[in-house]
Amino acid sequence: MQGLSFDNTQVAFESKSNRELKKAYYLFKLIGNPQLVNIGAKLTHIALSMHIPIGWAIKKNIFAQFCGGENIDECAQATLVLDRFNIGTILDYSVEGKESEKDLDDTLEETLRTLHTANGNKNIPFCVFKVTGLCPFALLEKVNAGEKLSSQEEAEWTRAKNRVEQICALAHKTGTPVFIDAEDSWIQDAIDRLAEDMIFKYNKESFIVYNTLQMYRHDRLEYLQNFHEKARAAGVKSAYKIVRGAYMEKERKRAAEKGYRDPIQPNKEASDRDFNFALHYCLENISDIAICCGSHNEESSLMLAQLMVEKGLSKNDKRVYFAQLFGMSDHISFNLANAGYNVAKYVPYGPIREVIPYLIRRAQENTSVKGQTGRELALILKEKSRRGI
Repeated sequence: MQGLSFDNTQVAFESKSNRELKKAYYLFKLIGNPQLVNIGAKLTHIALSMHIPIGWAIKKNIFAQFCGGENIDECAQATLVLDRFNIGTILDYSVEGKESEKDLDDTLEETLRTLHTANGNKNIPFCVFKVTGLCPFALLEKVNAGEKLSSQEEAEWTRAKNRVEQICALAHKTGTPVFIDAEDSWIQDAIDRLAEDMIFKYNKESFIVYNTLQMYRHDRLEYLQNFHEKARAAGVKSAYKIVRGAYMEKERKRAAEKGYRDPIQPNKEASDRDFNFALHYCLENISDIAICCGSHNEESSLMLAQLMVEKGLSKNDKRVYFAQLFGMSDHISFNLANAGYNVAKYVPYGPIREVIPYLIRRAQENTSVKGQTGRELALILKEKSRRGI
């Protein structure tokens, strides 16, 4: 697309000093080594199980690269640069694996806190939550499978639905849209039903509740079209965060073990096809659909930007957003924002020990030389060369 290029490293790294650029280079070099990442992950798990204090070794390195801070106030400091370059912040409380009622209630309160923080703050265009942060995983599995619940489980499910309701009600009250993240396929139907209930309740006048579609699943394009038709017939606005997906190996392994059809696309080309078609479909129906394109893929991001021009949409049309993860793909985020498009970064946060599972996933997914790390390093090297450092 004329005037928009993700190869412009001057724009991509304008926010970084020479020292910060060199630090990012060495960090991606380290996490580009699969053996080193695997050893580090094992040592980290051992340290956590033995209650060895390791936060000091992590906070200024991988934590600072991929997380905004340990709390919302620290995120505000970390995202000042994003604010300056017109990139929004999506506060993502990334504490995982908690299932006690107290922990679930704590996650609810923290998510509500993100909405209060976003209220009236133009730099926080969305908030987000995972249903597994509000409901025990095993309970979601039973609900998803249509199994009969005990009276205690019925009470737990009612409390879980109430937590989701509280978040979406506050989002509606404050006018801050909220993303409901996608998760494993064997609990996703239950999550979809919760999201649909909230969309039908709160998206009558505006785009408040967004469901998330993982397009590496072969059934999500059909789901998108069917739900849009149902919502439109009811006079309700649809809103989607469209991503490729994050659980492929786990999904395929479980499908093989349990003998059901693999929910994942047969190949990357099929995922790319459905992802791009979903973007086309949404822009064709932009009168009652809002989307957030959650992608680190240059081709899809350029395609969506071009489609907006072709459809005569303003670059800053609030119905269309681009999003990437904090600490990754700055060449996409900063160049899109520089060209006038709506961009936001997912900014994970939480106590260091609690977000380590997230950090390990980020490190592991960046180990492929052909993937994220190779791309990040090539761009950083190009900018270092341009600066002569």
